[in-house]
Amino acid sequence: MKRRQLIGAALAIASAAACTNMTPQQQGTVTGAGIGAAAGAGIAAIAGGSGWTGAAIGAVAGGVAGNIKGSKQQQW
Repeated sequence: MKRRQLIGAALAIASAAACTNMTPQQQGTVTGAGIGAAAGAGIAAIAGGSGWTGAAIGAVAGGVAGNIKGSKQQQW
């Protein structure tokens, strides 16, 4: 279990560091996709559907929304 936690922490740190050279639009897309995937998987699990399908649909929807939000921030 400790090994999984260590790997998870390392991935989280690497993911955060990878976002430093991104534009606001790219950051919005990645963040939206991650949040959408988590929400989609959770909703699908509660509804009794496939978590993978929910995560895929949520990631697409969240990525699109994050992309739009990020592009609006870039204009300011």
